[in-house]
Amino acid sequence: MHRFLAPTLDPGDDIVTLPREEAEHLTRVLRLGVGDTIRVFDGRGHEFVARVTAAHRRDVSAQILARAAAAPEPAVAMTLTQAVLKGDKMDEVVRDAVMLGVTAIQPVITKRTEVTVAALLRGNRVERWRRVALASAKQCRRAVVPEIRTPLTFDNAWLEPRPALSLMLVEPAAAGADAATPAVEPLAVLRREPVPPDAAVWVGPEGGWDLQEQQQAHAAGARLLSLGARTLRADAVPLVAASILGFLWDA
Repeated sequence: MHRFLAPTLDPGDDIVTLPREEAEHLTRVLRLGVGDTIRVFDGRGHEFVARVTAAHRRDVSAQILARAAAAPEPAVAMTLTQAVLKGDKMDEVVRDAVMLGVTAIQPVITKRTEVTVAALLRGNRVERWRRVALASAKQCRRAVVPEIRTPLTFDNAWLEPRPALSLMLVEPAAAGADAATPAVEPLAVLRREPVPPDAAVWVGPEGGWDLQEQQQAHAAGARLLSLGARTLRADAVPLVAASILGFLWDA
């Protein structure tokens, strides 16, 4: 059954109106019409079965029939704080992170990132990532659409409210590189620790985190962790980390 986002949907509504883009997708792409049964969700966890009652290109409404069960949300609210990657790799990171249950994605600009916050905003990259997040939420049956936040510089990102646990993932070579490098732990140490209510996972750009960034994160209370002895591609790290943490925290 096709799923559509209806952000203005109230659980007590009998009739729901789809936003313009969702309406056009229903009528022009999927060729659905009056009488077809669909699912609608509000992006905040509520989902319903509905029947289309009016369909005129950009104007679609549907009658709510029954509440529907969406995919359960993870036990730990996880924010992926991701250094912006080159090209379209961020699209794939957003798609997979949403599929694996992250609550929010915070893009950051680091010393080794080859783009600026201003350039991202001019290029409407954030809007593109939000569309990718919505498509991924539809595909994996989530009724929650994760927040794609406005990009921040590395320094400004640490000024934001922080969750109970902050983890910075670093390359294997960072462990014991020199006396100035903060201690690096294996990710497996989290198996012996209580499950946090929320967490932020910091993933670096191509080339990894700069030493000063590692020191700054450590000083701010983040723990530096390694995924193992192999150096992974930057776009693979968030996928691997979210999968492992979801398993460890029974998400």
